[in-house]
Amino acid sequence: MLARIVQVFRIPELRQKIVLTLILLAVFRMGSFIALSFLDQDHYFAELRRVTESQSTLGQVMQAMSMFSASAMGSATIFGLGIMPYISASIIFQLLATVYPPLEAMQKEGESGRRKINEYTRYATVFIALGQSFFWVVFMLRGGFGGDGSGHIYSTFDEPYTWLVATVTMTAGTVFLMWIGEQIDHYGIGNGISLLIMAGILSRIPEAIKELLGPAFTPQGLNIKLGGPAAIDKLMLLAGLFAAVVIGVIAMTTATRRIPIQSAKHVRGRRVMGGGGRQSLPLRINQSGVMPIIFASSLLLIPITLFGFVGQAIAGTEIAWLKAIQPLFQILDNNEKGFLYNVLFILLIYFFCYFWTGITFNPKDISENLKDHGSFIPGYRPGARTADYLDQVMHRITYVGAGFLALIAIVPTIVSSSLQISPLVASFYGGTGLLICVSVAIDLVQKIDSHLVMMNKGGLLQADDPA
Repeated sequence: MLARIVQVFRIPELRQKIVLTLILLAVFRMGSFIALSFLDQDHYFAELRRVTESQSTLGQVMQAMSMFSASAMGSATIFGLGIMPYISASIIFQLLATVYPPLEAMQKEGESGRRKINEYTRYATVFIALGQSFFWVVFMLRGGFGGDGSGHIYSTFDEPYTWLVATVTMTAGTVFLMWIGEQIDHYGIGNGISLLIMAGILSRIPEAIKELLGPAFTPQGLNIKLGGPAAIDKLMLLAGLFAAVVIGVIAMTTATRRIPIQSAKHVRGRRVMGGGGRQSLPLRINQSGVMPIIFASSLLLIPITLFGFVGQAIAGTEIAWLKAIQPLFQILDNNEKGFLYNVLFILLIYFFCYFWTGITFNPKDISENLKDHGSFIPGYRPGARTADYLDQVMHRITYVGAGFLALIAIVPTIVSSSLQISPLVASFYGGTGLLICVSVAIDLVQKIDSHLVMMNKGGLLQADDPA
């Protein structure tokens, strides 16, 4: 394997793509530390650190949104919004293409139609980024982190000028990230937007390691004995559990249900065309990818935010039923807290799995394509019978895929509550972050592998020749 990795960098074209991709990702990471100039840096970032490290409602919302937006939600930097506006615009147009006939027809035009939709997506990204950045700037300047509410507590300039400059700066940062993603798509290797999200998630690893191993370093020396703050048995258990979860995620992400198909024979004169060969139609077990978790997380942020604000508003009052409901919507599962959140999370994941599969998987179109190419599924007539069979199979495997996503989604909560470790560390044991990292890594390896195969160099995933 090491020899094959070295061989990758010996190919000039492939080496150039990888180096360019790494440079653009480095630019993204550097921009994530460039703060907006109008802030009182010491005051703002001290308050931000206090909120994000706490388990308040605002801190939970920031952590959840940051996980799948390649951003540090709440950080007042030029890339503070990440690519969340672009992701939102892409999802909007993808959903509209299933219900709005002109967009659906445009999507079927091929490459030219996709270019038009991408252009509309860019315009929508700018408008969404302007709105999000404006509201976030107002939130920051009005003491949204729990300041004294007097306004301007973090600003060093006049308010109208601050709003304008900060809004334009954060919007330009999002547009620049969108451009970086497109440059990676065209001149680098891998999916640019996905790599940006993956880089944002992996940037949390040093902080997670610090939180995990920090208690082991004491003034008296290294303390990793059994039963200590960073016990060696707990570390070994976490390492084994992480390996098992990653292996399981890779297996389920790449798992497919293969439907056997057969090509019909065509007799022309004395010649038999087609040969009647048997092939297979692969249907992914996890057809919807990570989208159900993202949708479910986003939807659950609404009651979390509302009940969090209600909890602050009723502090010191005697509204017993509101005080009883509010803890149930906490993300973290501490004893009885979080039970309702996790149940709703699982139900929403199942719902969005079927919903997303229903709008992205069209058994009728697949049946027509098989019929047009002279192929059929043995035992089923081409046309409606084949479409009904494919729809039935997809419903069954979607149930399994939804169960897998639900399990992965709640693993961090279980690990955090049962092993008493930081939520930041537990987030690498499942959920959106792990699924995105595994999916992007698999896609990246496959694209490098395809480049090597095209150059007759042998792939990274190719088995060694016993001879």
